[in-house]
Amino acid sequence: MHISEQAARTPELIQTLTEVWARSIRVTHLFLSEPEIMEIRRCVPSALEQVAHLLTAQDGSGAFVGFMGIENGTLEMLFLDPAVRGKGLGRQMLRLGMEHYGVTNLTVNEQNPQAVGFYEHLGFHTWKRTEKDEQGGNYPLLYMRL
Repeated sequence: MHISEQAARTPELIQTLTEVWARSIRVTHLFLSEPEIMEIRRCVPSALEQVAHLLTAQDGSGAFVGFMGIENGTLEMLFLDPAVRGKGLGRQMLRLGMEHYGVTNLTVNEQNPQAVGFYEHLGFHTWKRTEKDEQGGNYPLLYMRL
């Protein structure tokens, strides 16, 4: 796998990463309905365009299989194609974020226990919990830090 920061965020790249997001969220965010996924999806391109540091992972054939966004020491997003989950790529990407981009904070849906466990395994702990997400939805968030 090749991980690199994307300075040029072309429409094609944004569309490709949005598709990775959609495949990922359908297997990790089982608490969301399809209409909710489609509603959130509308916000993904602007989030990808605006995040300070956008890092992508490509497999040996050059296909994009994951991405993460980092801003001011906070992991804003980390999504992997289901085909590469459980193979160490998420850990590799997050460690790179921690070592080279100063990631010490993140927010995760409480209803995504695999992600919560993943972050805990890498040394993060919950310091705050909210009943609703940032859009006011009934999805509790965990705020974690190293």
